[in-house]
Amino acid sequence: MSENIEGIDYKEVIEYALDPLIVHSQFKIIYINKAAEDFFRASRDEVIGASPLDIFKETSKPAITKRISGAYSKPAEVIEETIYRMDGTPVEVELYCHPIKIGETMAIQTYVKDITERKQQEIARREMNMYINELASQVVPLLDGIAVLPLLGAVNPDRAAQLLELVPINVQKQGISQLIIDCSGIYRIDHLVIDSLFKINNVLTLLGVTCILTGVRPQLAAEAVTLGIDLNNIVTFTNVKDALYYLGVNSKTNVTH
Repeated sequence: MSENIEGIDYKEVIEYALDPLIVHSQFKIIYINKAAEDFFRASRDEVIGASPLDIFKETSKPAITKRISGAYSKPAEVIEETIYRMDGTPVEVELYCHPIKIGETMAIQTYVKDITERKQQEIARREMNMYINELASQVVPLLDGIAVLPLLGAVNPDRAAQLLELVPINVQKQGISQLIIDCSGIYRIDHLVIDSLFKINNVLTLLGVTCILTGVRPQLAAEAVTLGIDLNNIVTFTNVKDALYYLGVNSKTNVTH
């Protein structure tokens, strides 16, 4: 493992690399660096000679075996896996390996990157987005049978799907017969937003709910025409106040007439 490349000791370079590095050949580990010792919580004497497959889950071993066999001829793609430290602790990692030659022996050098924190952040972000999307799908009752759905921020494919799923459910649960969908808080009007609004309108119409759009900016109307959507079939107003007047709500007494 001690080769010089233009006066540089290659082994010394990887020995003090910050990322854990493993070198293995013919399914036997022949070298790990200091960072790998710390990562696996074991001395190199405990690790060298073992199979690199030992750190993987049983269900992953067939795919990893195939991956290792192919990595002798070309670098393998970066993958994410759950592996085990020597004390049995599971850890989420990113793995990248490529072939190297030690003398006349072909071997594979594998980089191990702990991504546990990143995975936890991704999970937390997904849960927060789900929570935000669920809140954003809440129908706010105004008066008996009348409610408003204030759309805020951006509408991405996940949120669009959630709106289409949850809004009809919330409307039915609350016994809403007339729903005002206020679009004035949407950051960007695009094909996805327009398609979502009209899908929601169609579903609510089938449920016997009158749907009114407010905050409809000229851009939305222009995009709708481009998509071939007839706005004449949908009641629209500049703001929620005008929609309430249309529904017969007196703003001073907050009663319908």
